[in-house]
Amino acid sequence: MPDEVHLLPLGDRVIAARLEAAPQPVDGGVILPAGRVVLLHGLPEAQVYRHGFNSWSPSGWRAMADAPLRISSPIRRLTADDTVWDDPHKHHSYAVTALSGEDGDVLLIGALGLDVPRLTVDRDAVTGWYESAGAPWFVAYGPELEVFERYARLLGEHLGVGARNRAGRVWSSWYAYYEDIDQATLRRDLEDLAGLPFDVFQVDDGWETMVGDWQPNAKFPAGLDDLAARVGAAGMTPGIWLAPFIARPESELVRERPHLLLKGAAGEPVAAGYNWGGPYYALDTTLPEAQDHIRDMISTVVGWGFRYLKLDFVNAAAVTAVRHDSKVGREQAYRDAMQLIRETAGPDVYLLGSGAPVLGSLGVCDGIRIGPDVAPFWTNYATEDPSDATAENAFVASVHRLWLRDLVDLDPDVVYFRDRRSLLTPVQRDLLVDLAAICGFKATSDPAGWLDPPERAALADFLARDERAVQLGRYRFDLGGREVDLTRAALRGER
Repeated sequence: MPDEVHLLPLGDRVIAARLEAAPQPVDGGVILPAGRVVLLHGLPEAQVYRHGFNSWSPSGWRAMADAPLRISSPIRRLTADDTVWDDPHKHHSYAVTALSGEDGDVLLIGALGLDVPRLTVDRDAVTGWYESAGAPWFVAYGPELEVFERYARLLGEHLGVGARNRAGRVWSSWYAYYEDIDQATLRRDLEDLAGLPFDVFQVDDGWETMVGDWQPNAKFPAGLDDLAARVGAAGMTPGIWLAPFIARPESELVRERPHLLLKGAAGEPVAAGYNWGGPYYALDTTLPEAQDHIRDMISTVVGWGFRYLKLDFVNAAAVTAVRHDSKVGREQAYRDAMQLIRETAGPDVYLLGSGAPVLGSLGVCDGIRIGPDVAPFWTNYATEDPSDATAENAFVASVHRLWLRDLVDLDPDVVYFRDRRSLLTPVQRDLLVDLAAICGFKATSDPAGWLDPPERAALADFLARDERAVQLGRYRFDLGGREVDLTRAALRGER
């Protein structure tokens, strides 16, 4: 059917739209038909909301006249966003965009399904399309919090809501030791946490023989099942880091089973991202043998006793490549693979997606990371990349994704209480504390043995508080009866 021009009544505005079929009014907005849509927005001086593709992608507001919010390095973009639809000259967004006019009301258009819905914005028009499969769109105009809430509600109806297992209060090894962990260190940390009300003790990267080969290395001679049993005996849920869809080139999996990997047009393994000093590859999750490999992997770690799985670099399953099943779109391939993990792990195992494509995670993951990695410093003079590991980047991206909170647990990454090996100021630490409380996801990597008595007391108080967060405005919140204004920090004014 050829495109048709329709007039969309949205509150006190009428928006002209070019659509492939007739729109359908719904409570609070209009459902647009699947396919390509173009809206003449009439807001040439608006602020534009940009939403990133995966957990680490930059998200936030930019003035129409400003340069688009994006990752400039194509190598970094492959890991932390999406290389396919990047545009250095035009505002672009994944899944949803919004335009805020002078009156404070917002025009929002958001996708209601997969696969890789994209939007671009210029001074005249918003254009939306899906990469392969088609799904409807939702458009609304009105107060900002209301239109995002309506969109989130419809997303939940179309894609589902997280299983609603709750993470609770999480201790992770990552930001203390990174990959330098061993059996003795973690046993000591587990003992030192006695008396602090943590719910999860999560072992991060550094336990495996190689990324792609998921067996304990020599630093864990008693095995991971022994550590999981000790965590359970201490009254906490055992958690573990896993990157289920990727493998480093040096791994046994790549050497011995290269046919499981996603390929390029010439049959070569494609880089799915870059870390550990080079590229990594990804499993073709549409391949039955690769699916069996994933089942075995998840069954093994759950069999060791782990009930909290931090699943990292999962966006690799959605990289552009030649797949065994060419009819499956790349975001659907990701969702199907995560659903396979859910079915294998069982409904009561907490699944945290990191690097997670957002829409494909809804209804499957219990929680997702919503920003880049945090760090023990606010900014880094050597980089302007909005996806690099800094506390500011993690904070800013996370604040701009809080509209997802009714759909899935939002992990803004860890909070620091220690002065040891940290350059964060007290004000910056307090910002991370408030954000964690607003998200309802409390985590730290501070070893209890690194904390002096006041720091330990501050951590204990943070873990014990149960503050109800109510959003009052874009950056303003009521947190347990205390008003919190994150405006300055969200606009990168806090140093």
